[in-house]
Amino acid sequence: MQSELDFSADNRLTAGVDEVGRGPLAGPVVAAAVILDPDKPIEGLADSKKLTKKRREQLYDEIMLKAMAWSIARAEVEEIDELNILQASLLAMSRAVAALPISPDHALVDGNQLPPLNCTAEAIVKGDEKIPAISAASIIAKVARDREMAAMELKYPGYGFSKHSGYPTKVHMQALKELGVTPIHRRSFAPVRRQLEA
Repeated sequence: MQSELDFSADNRLTAGVDEVGRGPLAGPVVAAAVILDPDKPIEGLADSKKLTKKRREQLYDEIMLKAMAWSIARAEVEEIDELNILQASLLAMSRAVAALPISPDHALVDGNQLPPLNCTAEAIVKGDEKIPAISAASIIAKVARDREMAAMELKYPGYGFSKHSGYPTKVHMQALKELGVTPIHRRSFAPVRRQLEA
């Protein structure tokens, strides 16, 4: 795996940035930014989607402990509906970098678009597979969002949020049909909009 230090040979503080939750029909989009400490390596960082839930949880704790700095930010359902999911994702990433307790000199952002940032940055397609700091950000964002959606299961029982985190699974689509739209559903997303119109 390529080291993010390759990108900061001049010892610039480099943050990895990623978001999760573009595809779900419910819940916020959550972003994280992480500045890894080169003196405290973390083994096994990878794209959060390719790790088991147990491994993600372990790495989440290790990142919190060893990273030089980390932050989690979000864009709410209302912002997703107002702006569109891409702009809301960029907004969440922008907020994550701004919330870091240490200001980075440079940011490596997963994907092909950059959010507005107060530092130099580059977008890296499949960055969560290539750059450890982006992998770390993807893990933190995913664990944080999954935990929040599991809590939504208690608030809105019957939808299965703890299992699918708001993604359009068969169970979720059926619940949407039978139980209707909750306040955490994204009204601008076609399946939710269709349900509201019905």
